[in-house]
Amino acid sequence: MSALMKSSDVRKNWSLVINTVIRSKPILIKRNQDIVSMMSLEQLNLLLKKFSITMKIWRESDGSVSGLIEELDLLENRKTEQLLKKALYDELIEYCNEYMNEFQLYFHSKDRNRHFPYVQKVLANENRLNDIVNEYHTEKSDA
Repeated sequence: MSALMKSSDVRKNWSLVINTVIRSKPILIKRNQDIVSMMSLEQLNLLLKKFSITMKIWRESDGSVSGLIEELDLLENRKTEQLLKKALYDELIEYCNEYMNEFQLYFHSKDRNRHFPYVQKVLANENRLNDIVNEYHTEKSDA
């Protein structure tokens, strides 16, 4: 199977194309002058590997705990670290879904288009965020 396929051939051989993508290799699909990519989750994760997501955590002077996912500018504060992590993970999923729901707005925004690979990484790994988010504790002045 060719790495570049016409959309009409993909439509005719849908099951074979899906099986090839999942078990073998990604495929580029061409329709007129447009080209789209189709790949497995494993292949996508390899492409996104260099996009690390970092959660900085620090204790405030009032005893509460703050955290920042700096790549996406998400900041939360809670009474405990456990509550903070839950709030940040919930905010992370909510932001990524909002990004995709309002894709034209976010993707074409000068400040937000750089978020796109992180959004894809989060949504592709929503059920295993603990594996893709690097947590570390810091002093407030570092955040």
